[in-house]
Amino acid sequence: VLRCLGIPTRVITNFNSAHDKNLNLSIDKYIDVSGNNLHLSEDSVWNFHVWNESWFVRRDLGSFYDGWQVLDATPQEKSKGIYQCGPASTRAIKEGDVDLDYDSPFVFAAVNADCVTWIRYSKKRKERIYSDTRKIGKFISTKAVGTNSRVDVTANYKYPEVKEISFKISYSQYKNSLMDDRKILVTAV
Repeated sequence: VLRCLGIPTRVITNFNSAHDKNLNLSIDKYIDVSGNNLHLSEDSVWNFHVWNESWFVRRDLGSFYDGWQVLDATPQEKSKGIYQCGPASTRAIKEGDVDLDYDSPFVFAAVNADCVTWIRYSKKRKERIYSDTRKIGKFISTKAVGTNSRVDVTANYKYPEVKEISFKISYSQYKNSLMDDRKILVTAV
């Protein structure tokens, strides 16, 4: 319909799409001390989810948020009392501006939530034991114009994941490198 009105629109597919039911920007899993799932959260991760993007000028949010806007024709949650989602600025999603209207926190979580596992010892005590910051929002894609090729638009939604590089050195090598470079090691207490 938006294309018929002359508004640029495209279909987006997000793989490993988070469904953050309580809008805390994480997908929480609770287990007991024996490792049994407690089913305390309604959060979930879908294999994929599809929505539309349309190109809008955002006078209501400011020109910084102009450009592609997320519109979900199949929302699973109510927003302001009715089933709707968007238009959420992809720029707001990428920048983490989750305090804006139009379901920005929900879309941010769909592409960038952390998957967190908690041990629940009692109703008042829980402990985070695992957090995966890279699982959600993979291969966010649209179809190329004029071909059936996939275009990766992940960079429109999130910054690249930081890659950890592990290496091992002995303590004496580390200590000597500090002395050689005349660096001072400061420890905060």
